[in-house]
Amino acid sequence: MLSKNMALRPATENDWLAVAALLEANKLPFEGAREHLATYLLAISDGEVIGSAGLEVYADIALLRSVAVAPRLHRQGVGKMLVSRLLLEARRRKIAKVCLLTTNANKYFAQLGFKYELIEQAALALKASAEFQGACPASAAFMSLTLEQAPIVEDDLPVSALDTGQIEPAFKAGLSAQG
Repeated sequence: MLSKNMALRPATENDWLAVAALLEANKLPFEGAREHLATYLLAISDGEVIGSAGLEVYADIALLRSVAVAPRLHRQGVGKMLVSRLLLEARRRKIAKVCLLTTNANKYFAQLGFKYELIEQAALALKASAEFQGACPASAAFMSLTLEQAPIVEDDLPVSALDTGQIEPAFKAGLSAQG
């Protein structure tokens, strides 16, 4: 059960083992994740990392990756909250488009406004990422969300941090280093 005392915070290098455990539990790739850990946002409940999501920023385009939630907390809005906060930060940074690769969450991301796109149309910067270079299988769906047209997704989960929708300075610095 989800605690009412959930907080969001940027990941640090000390969080890698917890993030890796979430990735493994959700059968998501590790390749490239640790190198971009500074751009990950974590959901914390009662001192435990219960969710992660990251943005790899390449100029005005970003790759959403590693959206993972502790299996016992699936379908409770944690992933939606992480994604919506990252999309708010992407909008603030004037990122025009957020893309992703998925093998089993197509419907989930479609509900958040992501549309299917031909993988051949992916930006060259994205094609150089670990996810495109083999971390994700060739059968993965390529989806994107153009932020100017995207609706803002509201979540109703109680969050004790980031109530204003602003991402902490360390996370902003991590995103800036990527962009």
